[in-house]
Amino acid sequence: MLEVQNLMVFFENALAINDLNIEVNEGEIVGVIGSNSAGKTTLMNSLSGLIIDMRIKEKRRGGERITVYGNILFNGENIIETSPDDRVKMGIVLCRERHPIFPESSVLENLKIAGYLKKRSEVLESISNVFDLFPALTKLKTRKAGFLSGGEQQMLAIGMALIVRPKLLLLDEPLLGLSPMMQQVVVGAVVRLKENTGITVVISEQFARPVLPMIDRGYVVENGMLTLTGTGKELMDNPEIKSAYFGI
Repeated sequence: MLEVQNLMVFFENALAINDLNIEVNEGEIVGVIGSNSAGKTTLMNSLSGLIIDMRIKEKRRGGERITVYGNILFNGENIIETSPDDRVKMGIVLCRERHPIFPESSVLENLKIAGYLKKRSEVLESISNVFDLFPALTKLKTRKAGFLSGGEQQMLAIGMALIVRPKLLLLDEPLLGLSPMMQQVVVGAVVRLKENTGITVVISEQFARPVLPMIDRGYVVENGMLTLTGTGKELMDNPEIKSAYFGI
């Protein structure tokens, strides 16, 4: 479904992604694990196309030069230069780290806003599915999003991404800043999402412990380079992972 070939991303002369190769098959949950500044968000921006918008904005204001090399194949088509909007139309949707919401609008209004380009019947069906996935949001549907807890806002952000019915859902550090209990709620929702819809998910995360048990395969990235790969269980049992991420 998705294949990244020899991806390299430079910010001026700083190499953020170094010759990265990953593969994602349809229906999989694939994890990209790494510490802060490992290159995870740059990878997700490259997959979603946001890196193209960033490059254009930096060029216009005479700022940092962003250069991208390599190929990103989605269902066999090279989308390395495809705009973010066109990638969304193809079914690639990113839920960013600290994804923006509309704080003065209610939970229900946020979900409706996310589906403004979709048919009303599709939006209503998707909203119902989001409330099934995150039952806690059902009781909060009239509450302003700005008054939600961090975990509730994260559930809303994922729900907004799901409204557009993605084929490939990109989750960039969805567990950041959440309590262990709320992390498990989000992880459980992603697992149910795959089981119920067969959606393909790529999740980038620095918290390896809650993520590794649910992924089909994982890639460990450090300083923009791929250092380890394997199934979730293989990575869980790897001594290097235990030392670096579990402290054992």
